Amino acid sequence: MSRFKKTGNKETPELNMGSMSDIIFMFLFFFMVITTMREASLKVHFNPPQATEIQKLEKKSLVANIYVGAPISKNENTLPPGEVSVQLNDQTIKSEDLVADVRDFIGTEKESRDANERDKLTFSLKVDKDVQMRYVNTIKQELRKNNALKISYAAGKKATAQ
Repeated sequence: MSRFKKTGNKETPELNMGSMSDIIFMFLFFFMVITTMREASLKVHFNPPQATEIQKLEKKSLVANIYVGAPISKNENTLPPGEVSVQLNDQTIKSEDLVADVRDFIGTEKESRDANERDKLTFSLKVDKDVQMRYVNTIKQELRKNNALKISYAAGKKATAQ
């Protein structure tokens, strides 16, 4: 004789969906916190040159970008003869202020970092492939004068011929 009786009319209990919304909102909040948005909107047309060997930067939070290229809108500041624009952070700079603005940009970027991160700060030059080297040399000289010696050049991967 058995002690337990089996009843055939048992139903499976319904799932409680109340905690599902809590989990979804927790995931949403988590991804909102860890996601970093683009800090600067591009005001310069940037078509990178092609390279055969490319190496990714390890820590993008320690990279300060300098864009050099043709201006996207006609209202942007340009260097003479009006075909090249330099963008530091979110603003383009005037030609007469190129050296001073680059110097100020370097100082601002270094001051915004911790003391141990200042030596690891990399300045990434994102230069359009049609820009004359005199503008790039001016920026590089100012970086060198201000002891910003870690420089990266942005490039696109060259398509391999098959």
